[in-house]
Amino acid sequence: MQVVFDCADPATLAEFWAAALPGYAVQPPPPGFDSWPDFLRARGVPQEQWNSASALVGDGPRIFFQQVPEPKSGKNRLHLDLHAGGGPSVPYDEQVRRVQAEVARLIALGATFVEQREGLGIAWAVLTDPEGNEFCA
Repeated sequence: MQVVFDCADPATLAEFWAAALPGYAVQPPPPGFDSWPDFLRARGVPQEQWNSASALVGDGPRIFFQQVPEPKSGKNRLHLDLHAGGGPSVPYDEQVRRVQAEVARLIALGATFVEQREGLGIAWAVLTDPEGNEFCA
């Protein structure tokens, strides 16, 4: 199973999410190749197609980024939630502190802050990645 993002720049978005998600990294090239360009060149893929896809591997499902021609046009129907606050078992003030720290880290990586939220005794924030995909922290 994998989660798929449609995007304009798979390499850039993969680098952002690799830094944003603990336990994830850009998928290494297949055995026998030092880099993805070496692999793609060996397979005869034209250089203008080298940034048509990228992927992350890590502690959860594989995350795949595929280039599409059209821009993002509306709110995501599915989003990642980084669960930065820790949930209802964590004291509310500590949740807020954790979320604020994570928001600062993610902004430094290229995310955009949208808003702070709370509900049912849980604190979280809404952000967007460099291509405008919404996610929560």
